[in-house]
Amino acid sequence: MPSPPQAIRLLVPGNIRHNSGGNVYNAALAQGLEQLGAKVTIQPVGGDWPVGSKEERRRLAGLLMAGTGEGARAGAPAGVPANTVTMVDGLVASGAPEAMEAAAAAGHAPWVLLHMPLDEHPDLEARALRAAAGVICTSGSAAAEITRRHGLVGVRAALPGTGRARVARGSEPPRLLAVAALLPNKDQLTLLGALARLQDLEWTAALVGSATADPDYARQVTAAVDRYGLGGRVELAGELTGETLEQQWDAADLSLLVSKVEAFGMAVTESVARGVPVIVRAGTGAVEALGLGAETAPGYPDGAGPALPGAAVELGSDGDPAEADPGPLAALVRSWLTDPGLRAEWRRRALAGRELLPGWDATARQVLGYVAPKASPGRHSSQPPADGE
Repeated sequence: MPSPPQAIRLLVPGNIRHNSGGNVYNAALAQGLEQLGAKVTIQPVGGDWPVGSKEERRRLAGLLMAGTGEGARAGAPAGVPANTVTMVDGLVASGAPEAMEAAAAAGHAPWVLLHMPLDEHPDLEARALRAAAGVICTSGSAAAEITRRHGLVGVRAALPGTGRARVARGSEPPRLLAVAALLPNKDQLTLLGALARLQDLEWTAALVGSATADPDYARQVTAAVDRYGLGGRVELAGELTGETLEQQWDAADLSLLVSKVEAFGMAVTESVARGVPVIVRAGTGAVEALGLGAETAPGYPDGAGPALPGAAVELGSDGDPAEADPGPLAALVRSWLTDPGLRAEWRRRALAGRELLPGWDATARQVLGYVAPKASPGRHSSQPPADGE
């Protein structure tokens, strides 16, 4: 009989308060682990992460000394159960190698749950990850990049799951949806530049995401909507949750995620779970997310590639290497808007793809199998989204 699941403590960045993909993953993972019988504690860590001040890194070192695994059986602080496994969000761990190394030297090396590589501080990241008990990335693309960048061996991946969702009903005229915080990396300015070229066609759009994560960029997005004359077409809805977010998904016919860098992009699988096709930026982890809903029906031509529920678009520079050219995105959306056959085919693929998406139970079982292999029950499973009503 396998040992019962041990306690798991997940240290997360306290300075990321918007509805980020990392926050959503952490919360869903914790819930999934608890459903498997593990006792999970999510502990926000104050600090200006990903690096933080000297004092903030010192406090992190103290938290890590609470111990992990067998080393926590003796000397763990009050309130931390014996045999606790500590996992640290990569946004906290990667910029604090001294804290990670001190914990490892004391026999309390934590696991790192890495959502996205830390491009700005590769040297700090390399030291921190080498001191970890193990590294779990939330996408295969991130795991491959970390392995390539630092020469680490045994980097694991645990892809995000997808919750149950109703099939979206869509709108007339077609409704475009982009779910992402207003941040430079999410590149809503390029998206708006593309939409500005489509004003001869019928459509509406909504940008759903926090305007407080980067107020300066949010102001640029608002100004671009006015500059392009899109105020009557593009809704800046802000950050939404619950039923108000579901209403936006229900009205959507096509979603877009054109981030410059994306380790995975859970908005992609959330879209496919509702039968809504997606356009993503080529060369990012969002392509991996779109591939989870790829159809491999019998008779699909060999070598032609998967039948994606949407498409990946190349966005090169438009004169300025720092700026993307919205032209290819505009052309692709125009094709979708003007070709009923293409719209129907993408919709069909998305409806088929929603049945292929793994549930969060699969993610939790995989993570538990990594950090507490004796406690992981059974084989991995998946939980397809619920049928629409």
